[in-house]
Amino acid sequence: MSRKKKPYDRQVFRAITLIMQFGINMLVPICLMSAAGIWLDKHFGTDFWMILLFCMGAVAGGQNVYRMARTIYEDGDDKHTKKDE
Repeated sequence: MSRKKKPYDRQVFRAITLIMQFGINMLVPICLMSAAGIWLDKHFGTDFWMILLFCMGAVAGGQNVYRMARTIYEDGDDKHTKKDE
């Protein structure tokens, strides 16, 4: 017995995927830069690299999320404003 997928199923999965992409795009740069900062702090015996690189990772993650949101928003506008010929 085959189950026919409802149209909202696809929208729900698309929304969940989008939310996960936002989180990943924000967390990956923060985690990588923080790890690099911790390594630099241990290697050089300093205390400021982790904080500095964490902030840089947060800015980079914010830029990633902004670019992705802007692209999605612009693509959504194009779909609604185009007229079928």
